Amino acid sequence: MDLVVVPDGETPHRGVLFTGDQSYPCAIGKAGVTAAKREGDHMSPVGVYVLRRLHYRPDVFPTAPATGLPVKAIDPQDGWCDAADHPDYNRPVRPPFAMSHEKMWRDDGLYDLVVEIGYNDAPPVSGLGSAIFLHIARPDFAGTEGCVALAREDLLAVLAGLGPDSCIEIHGLPGQARQ
Repeated sequence: MDLVVVPDGETPHRGVLFTGDQSYPCAIGKAGVTAAKREGDHMSPVGVYVLRRLHYRPDVFPTAPATGLPVKAIDPQDGWCDAADHPDYNRPVRPPFAMSHEKMWRDDGLYDLVVEIGYNDAPPVSGLGSAIFLHIARPDFAGTEGCVALAREDLLAVLAGLGPDSCIEIHGLPGQARQ
């Protein structure tokens, strides 16, 4: 199953995720979408990307959620490097880690379920953006740093249909070129 994300065209950080005959409201980058993603621009990258694996919090989900994706339980020491000048840029890291990184074990619940989107990872190019995930949205669907976010129950429903060949396609606005 593939996922398609379309910006709503009215609110920069809102969109709709389509899969098969289902649609779900989603949050996207605070500043919308772009075909020229850069680290820290708060935009979701336009293009088609493979979905790599599901990371989940085993204290929240004692049993891994149903999905055909590879699955990895995270722990409080897991991080993700977002320091563009570091050799581990856009790769998982284990704190203590002196460079800038995202904590994967968060207190706000947004990363209780995190799907790695295969953006800028084969190999990572410094400064083109990191830590682009499909994860749980804030209750008000506030914009993300560049990720795509769904309500928790919607993400669980989507995960159940994903497999090892699943991709996500993030559309641009009309007239916006693809990456």
